[in-house]
Amino acid sequence: MDVGVVAEEPAQPSLRRMRRFGVRPDRDLGQNFLIDSNILGVLGRAAELDADDVVLEVGGGLGVLSEYLAQHSAHVHVVEIDERLRDALGDATDAHANVTVHWADAMALELAALEPAPSKVVANLPYGVAASVLLRTVEELPSVRTWVAMVQREVGLRLASVPGGGTYGVSSVLAQLAGDVSIVRTIPRTVFAPVPNVDSVLVRIVRVGDAAPPQLRALVRGAFAHRRKALAGSLALAGLPWERDRVRAALVSLGHPADARAERLSPEDFRALADILAS
Repeated sequence: MDVGVVAEEPAQPSLRRMRRFGVRPDRDLGQNFLIDSNILGVLGRAAELDADDVVLEVGGGLGVLSEYLAQHSAHVHVVEIDERLRDALGDATDAHANVTVHWADAMALELAALEPAPSKVVANLPYGVAASVLLRTVEELPSVRTWVAMVQREVGLRLASVPGGGTYGVSSVLAQLAGDVSIVRTIPRTVFAPVPNVDSVLVRIVRVGDAAPPQLRALVRGAFAHRRKALAGSLALAGLPWERDRVRAALVSLGHPADARAERLSPEDFRALADILAS
């Protein structure tokens, strides 16, 4: 009788857990699991991980990054929404006493209640929520000083875009009001499974100030709500309370034409404009 050959398990942790626990990535959740462990060192160096760091990882997935972070920081908060990954993620994190796994939606989890409070965010972010998660953590976690995340290339370019660029918009302004944003490097598609249909980049944000307060956030969102309109008109169409003539006069006082569009204003211009309109 022939003796069956037992296939050897893959050495790479993500591939091994996918096979062992029968995990199939859910494209609706934007799941593209990291399967190249060489990228972990790239993330760690970009984040300048320290033994005293408390790290927030959104999208724990199969735990390959979670394991790495646990070995290089004081504590790791891992947020994962997909309950199907309990066994696989537990296989990665159960042995590390300094890891807390939160089974929740990162856009609904009470971030301010995390203890100990995170000092850094390091993540392979699900494509569909990457920008929203980053901006929410910028706003609600003043304890965080550094963000390093793998995101869709389009998202990264928007975050780092400068005034006048075609990708400059709400996320650019809100991220740059609080931090210095840079693209560290491109990420090959082949480091993920399944291989995504889009390119990825590693984006880094270093906090330089407080997040935009509510009125300033409303101003920025309203300003870009109608991109082809002059800023004063866009704010009016967005239902914000400032009269067009007052907005135009404020723009002129800042050295811009009265009919300037939102994409021509720098983040600091928006801050100054908000201060003028609030006075």
